[in-house]
Amino acid sequence: MIKIFCLNTRQYIDVEGGLTLMQLAVRLASELPFTPICARVNNKTQNLAFPIYQPKQIEFLSAQSPAGQRVVVRSLCMLLYRAVYAIDPSIRLRIEHSISRGILCHLYDADNRTIEPSDDLIASLHSRMSQLVSENHPFIEREASTEEVIEIFRRQGLDSKVTLLRTSPDIYTTYYTLDGVADSYYSALAPTTGFLRVFDLVRYHDGLLLLGPDASNPDMPQQPITQEKMLSAYREHILFNRTIKVSDVGQLNMAVRNRETSQLIHVAEAMHDKYLGAIAARIAEKHKEGGARIVLLAGPSSSGKTTTTKRLGIQLMTNLLTPKMISLDDYFVDREKTPHDQNGDYDYESLYALDLERLNSDLRRLLAGETINLPTYSFELGARVEKDRPMHLEPDEVLLIEGIHGLNPELTSALPQEQIFKIYVSALTSLSIDDHNWISTTDNRLLRRIVRDHKYRNTSAKETIRRWPSVRRGEERWIFPFQENADATFNSSLIFELGVMKNYAEPLLRQVAHNSPEYSEAYRLLKFLDYFEPIPADQVPTTSLLREFLGGSSFHY
Repeated sequence: MIKIFCLNTRQYIDVEGGLTLMQLAVRLASELPFTPICARVNNKTQNLAFPIYQPKQIEFLSAQSPAGQRVVVRSLCMLLYRAVYAIDPSIRLRIEHSISRGILCHLYDADNRTIEPSDDLIASLHSRMSQLVSENHPFIEREASTEEVIEIFRRQGLDSKVTLLRTSPDIYTTYYTLDGVADSYYSALAPTTGFLRVFDLVRYHDGLLLLGPDASNPDMPQQPITQEKMLSAYREHILFNRTIKVSDVGQLNMAVRNRETSQLIHVAEAMHDKYLGAIAARIAEKHKEGGARIVLLAGPSSSGKTTTTKRLGIQLMTNLLTPKMISLDDYFVDREKTPHDQNGDYDYESLYALDLERLNSDLRRLLAGETINLPTYSFELGARVEKDRPMHLEPDEVLLIEGIHGLNPELTSALPQEQIFKIYVSALTSLSIDDHNWISTTDNRLLRRIVRDHKYRNTSAKETIRRWPSVRRGEERWIFPFQENADATFNSSLIFELGVMKNYAEPLLRQVAHNSPEYSEAYRLLKFLDYFEPIPADQVPTTSLLREFLGGSSFHY
C-alpha cells in the first residue's frame, strides 16, 4: 500500500500502487464538492489517467479553477480537430489566439487557401463534436520515440508539429489520441469527451470562434463580445508573421539554428517603429485640426506602456510636436482614502484610488492655456506632498499620460473628448507553438513581469506568481472592459522575445521551491519555455521595448 495526502480532504489515504487519479477521485466522490477534471500531484498539474506508484501530495481541481479552465479549452480544441478530421482529413485547422471570449480558428485547404466556413459546415462540425461528447471517448495520453511521433503527425498532415519536433532535443515525446486521431497539446487534457458538454462553435468573420463554458455560469457557453480593434491588431501581426515565414515556434527555432535571428530582430523592431509612426501621424493630423492635445496610453501589466510612451514621444517629435509627460501615480489620493479590495487590502488599481477631481481640473486648465502645479505623491508617506512643479502646455505640445485607466471614460469625463486620443497597449502574441497550440498573451506578460520584478524590484518569481491572480482580477475589472474605446491599438509583442526571455526566466523559475503552491505555475512555464531555442540578448537593440524588462535600455525609467 502507498500513503498519499489529499489536500482537498486534508487526510492521508492508503492506496494500491497503480491506482489512477480518476479511480481515487471516484473513491472520494462523496467528500469532494465538485467533479475533478485534473489534479496537482506534488504541485504539478496532471491528467486524471496519471497512475500513483509512490507517496504523493494530491489536490483535485475543478473545471472552474485556472488550471481546469486550461484543460477544458485545450480539450475542446482537440475535440474540434477530431471533428474537422472526420469531415475532411485534408482540411488544415489552425487555432490562432483568444479573442471575444473564445478561441479564433481558421480552416485551410490543401493549397493553403482560407476556407470560409458555411453555416452547413459549422453545423456539421458542431454536430460531430456533440456526437463525440455523447459517446464519451477517452483522451488517451501516449509516449513514443520522437521520430515515431513525427511520422504519426506527418501522416496526418500536421506539418507545424513535425517542424517543431524536428527542433526538439527530446528522445521521447508525449501525445494524445482521440477516437484514433493523434495530436499534442501544451496542457493536460480532460479524461474523456463527456467532460466537455458545454461549448459552442460560431462563425467569426472568415473563421470560427470556439467558445467554452462561461466561468460565471458553467452550464452555459461564453457569449462573444465585440473586439474588432483587437482583431485588427492581431491580423496585422499574423500577416506579418506569414510574410517573414515565422508563424510558429518550429519556424522560429529553425531561424535560430540557421543564424537568421539578427535580421528577424531588426525587422520586428522596424515594425514597432512603423506602427508607432503611423499612430503619431494620426495624432499629429488631429492636433492640426485642433484636437488630440492629450494622449492617454493604457494597457495591462507588463504590456510595455512605459517604453511605448517614450518611443511614441520620439515619433511625435518627427511630426513637429513636442511631447510632455505626467504620471497618474502623482494623482493618488492619500492612503487612508484609498479603496479596499475584496481581501481588505488597499486597492491601488482601482480608478477611485486617483483624485479624479484634481486630475480633471488640472487638465482643463492646461487645455485653457493656464499654468498648473503638478502634484507629487510620496509612496513612502502614503500622501501627497506639494512641491514646485509648474507645467504649461504650449500650442505645439502634446501631453502624454500613461496609466492603466487611460481608456476608462470616467477618468477624463470632464474634458472635451475631441482633445483626447486613446491608445491601448498590449502584448498580443501572434506567434503559435504549432497549428493547434497558441501562445497566451497572459503568459507572455507574466514572463516579462517575472524578469522585470526580479531585476528592478528584487522580487522573486514565486512572489510575482503569487500576486499575479490579483493583478489579473484588477485587469479584468479596470482595463479589459474598455479595450474597444481606444483610438489606436499598439501590439507590443515581438516575435523573437520568448527565445530571448528564456535565458532570463528559466533560472528564476527554477528557484521556486517544489513544495510551494506557486511551483505548479513555475513548472508549467518552464515546460512552455522548453519549446524555444535560446536567442542571445546581445542582438536586441537598446531602444527595444523588450529592454524595459531585460535591462540595458537607452531610455531612462
